[in-house]
Amino acid sequence: MGRNRLAETTSPYLLQHKDNPVHWWPWGPEALAEAKETGKPILLSVGYAACHWCHVMAHESFENDNIAAVMNDLFINIKVDREERPDIDAIYMNALHMLGEQGGWPLTMFLDPDGKPFFGGTYFPPEPRYGRPGFVEVLENISRIYKDEPDRVAHNTKVITEALAAREPGAGQIIVSDRLLSDLTQRMTGIIDPQHGGIQGAPKFPQWSFFWMLWRGGIRYENQKACDAVEKTLTHICQGGVYDHLGGGFARYSVDERWLVPHFEKMLYDNALLIHLMTDVWQETQNPLFRIRIEETVEWLEREIIAEGGAFAASLDADSEGEEGKFYVWSRAEIEAVLGAEDAAFFASNYDITDAGNFEGLNIPNRLGSLGFGSSEDEERLTQLRQKLLDHRASRLRPGWDDKVLADWNGMMIAALSRAAITFGKPEWLERCKTAFRFVTEKMMVDGRLRHSWRADRLGAAATAADYANMIWAALQLYQSTQEQEYLSQALSWTDTLHAHYWLTEERRYATTADDTDDVLVRLASGTDDAVPSANALQVTNLAHLALLTGDQSFAEQGISILESFSPDIQRNLVAHTGLLACSIDAMSPQMVVVTAGSGSDAMAKTLRTISLPGALVLELQGDNAGSATPALEGKTAKDGAATAYACIGLQCSEPVTDASALKTLLVEQRKAVAQS
Repeated sequence: MGRNRLAETTSPYLLQHKDNPVHWWPWGPEALAEAKETGKPILLSVGYAACHWCHVMAHESFENDNIAAVMNDLFINIKVDREERPDIDAIYMNALHMLGEQGGWPLTMFLDPDGKPFFGGTYFPPEPRYGRPGFVEVLENISRIYKDEPDRVAHNTKVITEALAAREPGAGQIIVSDRLLSDLTQRMTGIIDPQHGGIQGAPKFPQWSFFWMLWRGGIRYENQKACDAVEKTLTHICQGGVYDHLGGGFARYSVDERWLVPHFEKMLYDNALLIHLMTDVWQETQNPLFRIRIEETVEWLEREIIAEGGAFAASLDADSEGEEGKFYVWSRAEIEAVLGAEDAAFFASNYDITDAGNFEGLNIPNRLGSLGFGSSEDEERLTQLRQKLLDHRASRLRPGWDDKVLADWNGMMIAALSRAAITFGKPEWLERCKTAFRFVTEKMMVDGRLRHSWRADRLGAAATAADYANMIWAALQLYQSTQEQEYLSQALSWTDTLHAHYWLTEERRYATTADDTDDVLVRLASGTDDAVPSANALQVTNLAHLALLTGDQSFAEQGISILESFSPDIQRNLVAHTGLLACSIDAMSPQMVVVTAGSGSDAMAKTLRTISLPGALVLELQGDNAGSATPALEGKTAKDGAATAYACIGLQCSEPVTDASALKTLLVEQRKAVAQS
């Protein structure tokens, strides 16, 4: 019976479409069975709640009775939330790329009743425009081809499916070396926009994996230009319109080359990864801008992103009242009405507010005109004015909130924020991380196995490898921050599960989906970067850290084998694997610093706050027996009652160090490449 079945789901994105006249099905065996029974091809539409162009296509086509009638007549229509099913999204996005199309959302794919793709695209307008055919024309042509040219369809599905399933086993020795990474750092520095930071051109994305590699390369190979390029990029992101200067938090990307005009949705993962990178760069530069932006962004998290139960919610929409960015932009007159003439003039001069506007006749507050700060008096005055505008903005109709909890994105935020909590001395941030971690372990595990998503007391699909990798990262960071054994134990348990159900023995890498996830066409196993780091990249670092902490070198060997597995892919495209390459430093040169409690602890702690040790394990022991059950900490005791540091590269540790300046000298030396060979 034809009807829309999305009201029975919990995904905010799917629920946005529950009243469409389209007879949507959620992804599942029932929808595929319906396709087989009717003989109709499948129209698969993939998007997410904060996606602007997804909303556009929904308003133009999916809410249109005439277009919906064509869809219902010719296809079985399946709607997927890419954030709930990143594994499904990845398969069909890869298929689109194999068809020679550029990716993006909404993703519109056409499948046979077995779920095998034969044609696809992204956004289709209702009528022909933007050089794209009209959606109805596409629907009718695809239906005709499916009926009249079965051999062509069968050929397409066979070629695409075989290409999706193909994996080239890695062979030979690891190709990653300090010489390669040093050269790559130099090359990456050369494509940074010298004026605005970021990769040259537009649009501009934060691209954590790229800038994490650039920062790590800059530190390891003493390439100051690389470090400066990362600092410049972060400065422009922090002062641009891509940052919400009133409410905190970063938008997903900038549509222009100046970081001025954001694509206004705010995603949890971007904010997590930017907090992580800014914390590292702040440690080296002590640039107050990064500390302030991190603090403001955490205030935003607390105010707007805490989901039911204390975990972190997924995103805020770009749109409100049907317009992208409406919640965030201002006219000069409105600012004057809120602040008064004198204060409005002062605010406008600092935040690029004009009568003509800097965005479609309105204004996106930004500080790109002067990248630094004013006097303390001026900054205090601006703080008060921002608060008045924020209070006024609260009366506007808010963008949509996607409050589902995703294990992988929560892992990223827990990892970043627990580290920032120690760096900036914010114990309340650490408590927030513990609460979110506890939510995942108590609410999102079934029979010892993680699930990917949670919303409204309902669990989503089985976890992907990224869920495990990110939550292991979170557990290891929490262990560093607390030395509470439960976090290390959980990291080890999840590592065992990941190995048991996701490890591909022949290919020596992790598959995206578990061996018992039965509703995917193929099991992908990627090492390339997306907006977020790949599971395989993160696990290289996680495994290196577990080897250090436990003394079990089989973890380290597995991390090296992942790099060997991806050697052919890395050789073909270095820049597509910067996350994997950044994490390879931890496999080649794993670094650990342990500082015991004792007299002089404050000086030692200050040293650790004023040097970037990217990728290092850093444990500041809280008491005599802190972490005593961990093999790595055995014998690392205070010397003569003084705070004592032990600095290790792999299994080789320094003599005990009790002088803070001597420790800094040692750490600066250790973080460098010994020989660029």
